[in-house]
Amino acid sequence: MEQLSGLLRRLRQQLGHDFPREAGFRQLTLVVPGHLSDLLLEWLAAQVLFPQFYWRHREGRQEAAVCGALRQFSQPSMAQAFVNAYPAARLWGLTAFDGDAQLFLPRLEILNRQGKCELTLNLFSEEALSDDAQAALAWLENLLVIKPIENLQVKVLSVQHQPERSGWEIILRDALKAINRQQMDKVVLARSSVLTLESPLFAPAMMAASRRVNHQCYHFMLRFDAHSAFLGSSPERLYLREGKHLLTEALAGTVANHPDEPQAQALAQWLLQDSKNQQENLLVVDDICQRLQGGARAVDVLPPEVVRLRKVQHLRRRIEGQLNQGDDADCLQRLQPTAAVAGLPRQASREFIRQHEPFSRGWYAGSAGYLSAARAEFCVALRSCQIEDARVELYAGAGIVAGSDPAQEWQEIENKAAGLRTLLQSEHSGQAH
Repeated sequence: MEQLSGLLRRLRQQLGHDFPREAGFRQLTLVVPGHLSDLLLEWLAAQVLFPQFYWRHREGRQEAAVCGALRQFSQPSMAQAFVNAYPAARLWGLTAFDGDAQLFLPRLEILNRQGKCELTLNLFSEEALSDDAQAALAWLENLLVIKPIENLQVKVLSVQHQPERSGWEIILRDALKAINRQQMDKVVLARSSVLTLESPLFAPAMMAASRRVNHQCYHFMLRFDAHSAFLGSSPERLYLREGKHLLTEALAGTVANHPDEPQAQALAQWLLQDSKNQQENLLVVDDICQRLQGGARAVDVLPPEVVRLRKVQHLRRRIEGQLNQGDDADCLQRLQPTAAVAGLPRQASREFIRQHEPFSRGWYAGSAGYLSAARAEFCVALRSCQIEDARVELYAGAGIVAGSDPAQEWQEIENKAAGLRTLLQSEHSGQAH
């Protein structure tokens, strides 16, 4: 595309200037004209430089495509220290439910925010900025032109749940016994579904397909290399921080959606009035408010609302407050994992999950997003999957509280998993039900 080649030519000219032979951080930023701002995922999909991260806000007002890593951080505290030292830097990536983070300073970032699209080339060196300018010049030579993303062509050979339904119901009953013994108030039990495909799955095609149909969701994708990626379309914000102003939410309580509008509305009204779902949501609200104690003030909980998605509807209460300090490592530590994906109390529910779930959650139920000195936003990594060539692992979970019904909870995870799983179905993949 001519517009992109013109931008890259201007970058190369700027990189030809003299840079100091000393450590430092610098950004070269250009305004992106025309239709390139509508093709960020297509641009990223064409590249063979990794890692790659794609992000789109659930309200569509922000979209980013970044690739290459100058610095990578396995701990949010390390990422926070870097941002404190270099306030203009913006770091992107994932934090795990159980394990390390992968947050990185990209070589190149294209960010479209509220209609203004900019391309930023990052330069960083702990020794000589001039050396990194030369490395950036060489790196730019490997960028490829945009090409369309082909539609998904998928044939599912087999599906294996971990655990299968009978095993999941045994774990659920163990959870209800622990809740009755007051060892915990709630635990979120998840299921992994491993789909074996006839041929490798191109992660950007999966992301594009999900983006087309799963509205009111954050869309995110981290491609580790050409074969491996983690992606999802999540309705839930972990938090948004602008300066010291914090927005978070309790998204807990679920009912099915329905294509018939009156039936969908009736289900939404039931959700607003159902005591089990209200209890589940208020447990999350109380937990968030408690976790923010000492870190935030003037915390306010807004009235409940129903969020309607393609396959399910959720109960949501928004929460806002003023942070004592704009520290994202602290926010992540306080808010992740939420009671909506782990349970209550946090340690007891996490220990139950560790002992009973027959798979590691990894990135699932962690978070995806970005942080910078001025602003940060992370979504909860739900409705997500891990792709390894022709192997796709889908994740879904359900909140278990006193009175939970095994059949209803199994149907809930079926409905949640359908947000991505139906994208892999065709007339040829009858096993993907």
